[in-house]
Amino acid sequence: MAFESLSEKLQNVFKNLRGKGRLTEADVKTALKEVKMALLEADVSFKVVRQFVKSVQEKAVGADVMNGLNPGQMVIKIVNDELVSLMGSETTEIALRPAGDVTVIMMAGLQGAGKTTTTAKLAAKFKSKGRKPLLAACDVYRPAAIKQLQVNGEKVGVEVFSLGDREHPVTIARRSVEYARANGFNLVFLDTAGRLHVDEDMMRELQDIKAQVGVDQTILVVDAMTGQDAVNVATMFEEKIGIDGVVLTKLDGDTRGGAALSIKATCGKPILYAGMGEKLSDLEQFYPDRMASRILGMGDVLSLIEKAQDTIDEMKAKEMEQKLRKAQFGFDDYLESMNQMKNMGGISKILGMMPGIGGAQMKQLEDAIDEKQMDRIEAIILSMTPKERSNPDILNLSRKRRIAAGAGVDISEVNKLVKQFEQSRKMMKQYSGMLGGKRSRFKLPF
Repeated sequence: MAFESLSEKLQNVFKNLRGKGRLTEADVKTALKEVKMALLEADVSFKVVRQFVKSVQEKAVGADVMNGLNPGQMVIKIVNDELVSLMGSETTEIALRPAGDVTVIMMAGLQGAGKTTTTAKLAAKFKSKGRKPLLAACDVYRPAAIKQLQVNGEKVGVEVFSLGDREHPVTIARRSVEYARANGFNLVFLDTAGRLHVDEDMMRELQDIKAQVGVDQTILVVDAMTGQDAVNVATMFEEKIGIDGVVLTKLDGDTRGGAALSIKATCGKPILYAGMGEKLSDLEQFYPDRMASRILGMGDVLSLIEKAQDTIDEMKAKEMEQKLRKAQFGFDDYLESMNQMKNMGGISKILGMMPGIGGAQMKQLEDAIDEKQMDRIEAIILSMTPKERSNPDILNLSRKRRIAAGAGVDISEVNKLVKQFEQSRKMMKQYSGMLGGKRSRFKLPF
């Protein structure tokens, strides 16, 4: 999970501050020394860390903080505000022309950063917002690059423009824009070629495309796992061709997160989106304030709610609510709630957005809710007949034996699931009673 190591270290620092009734300047300096080490270990640029700590210290040693009723919390607020400022303060969206015109977006980046997949992810995002995007295959050098874009385009339902691998990328880019205008597309994503490292030929090609095609936005895709190298790449691209924003990929796999904290301060360009998984839907808009909240262990409830709204069908939610109130839900509903959790990214992502959960506590909860075990539960439920799934009370010993054989598990696992289900049904009934007239959009199968 992104920032896991940094988040745990910072939470330990602030735990000590919260216990103090009054803070001395020495307390603040000691805490910030630990903050500095935590940031450096997270692979944040030394220059950025030095300025960050200096700014926090100047604000934290003021009389209002030192003599306040809860100085520890005030210092945490200052650190939170500085983290938000470091990552860009405001959420930045890709600037588009009016829907009646064509916006041209050039995607750039090194090989292996996930540029082609990210291009398809962005096209899908804007398609869901009512735009009509076109993907242009301008990478004529990497084997199977065109095919990869076509496969991803088909998955998200977006057309791909290609002239094969024998035309020059500038020609392909220009012709793709002409095709878009002639066929009612209002957004063109140019999937350009990457290289193993920054070189003059690549930069010149990108400069030529910008000059001859009329690019509106240049988006750089960088791999968060490469840490400071990602920051250096962003700086070089900004100097050589000029970029309008950055998409950070593989942020879900980077436990340090240094690139996210350094890019804006170093190259001056905002992070627009963050890739949080391999699925074509795993692309999140980057909110500096929400990311700062996650880092400091305060959770990200707003993103969790938005993810639920995008994932959970409103009509199904209402149907489930009625079943909960009457204690009429069966194993099909249980399975539906598990699938919704998977669609929201799984238990790890959900827990990562909950306030106050991190480090050792996160590990304990993940161990307690084994996602592999959820696959076995699904196999057991799918081995039941429709009648058994809708009416679990009829599950006698002979039925359980047949279900266990069909799922390839021991009968003890079937008994355990039935027992858990009955407990969940009782709990859900009590929970729905406590809710009164309110509706719940979250239905977790535990």
